[in-house]
Amino acid sequence: MAVKSDADLAVEIAEGAGQVLLAVRDELIANGEEDQRAIAKAGDAKAQEFIAAKLREERPEDAVLSEEARDDKARLTAARVWIVDPLDGTKEFSQGRHDWAVHIALWADGDLALGVVALPGLGQVLSSAKPLALPARAADEALRFAVSRSHPSPLIRSVIDGAQGQDVPMGSAGYKVCSVLRGETDAYVHAGGQFEWDSAAPIAIARAAGLFTSRLDGSAMVYNQDDVYLPDLIVCHHQDRQAITDSVVKALALNG
Repeated sequence: MAVKSDADLAVEIAEGAGQVLLAVRDELIANGEEDQRAIAKAGDAKAQEFIAAKLREERPEDAVLSEEARDDKARLTAARVWIVDPLDGTKEFSQGRHDWAVHIALWADGDLALGVVALPGLGQVLSSAKPLALPARAADEALRFAVSRSHPSPLIRSVIDGAQGQDVPMGSAGYKVCSVLRGETDAYVHAGGQFEWDSAAPIAIARAAGLFTSRLDGSAMVYNQDDVYLPDLIVCHHQDRQAITDSVVKALALNG
């Protein structure tokens, strides 16, 4: 039997985890479960179980870094590490919204090699192996920024105002990055509260599609580090890079 390519395997896992999540949510709601935290917890656990089993079966020699599993530091000397978030956007998932995601990324030999993000609420899967064509944007239109529904940031508010942009609230970090790829927004700028699994897969896809990606200070997004806290990012079209980074610099100065 031919071995699946990493790209095909990642799509299979992301799609499968998405189906698991939808089934778990539907079953719990049908049985009268109303506690959103219980729905999110059950979804996280079942998706993690599915992803872990598939990777053990298909790539037993590879290391794994997951939000929902113990961090095995053996990954720091591994040549290949899967970086996964079984359910990105637990609140949106438990509320029956569409703006949540499943993240499957592969880090290999020092950098991201692959990223797949499933958007089960939309029935769509995005892969760095098959990058989307970026939507055109008129230069005279106001920039649309993907922003958090539940955790608004004064710093990001300053960035948007400085760039004379508009905010578009939505959930899930992965969904926000994908919103730029899908043409729903033009940029996503984030400050604080994320880890490697929140951005690895969507950043790999954004890079493959030709978007600009960086930390707020302009440095590269680096993965498979000992400390997996990776709190900030910029994702945008290259034509908007200067305006957005200038606004970030001013906002950082204003907000200390």
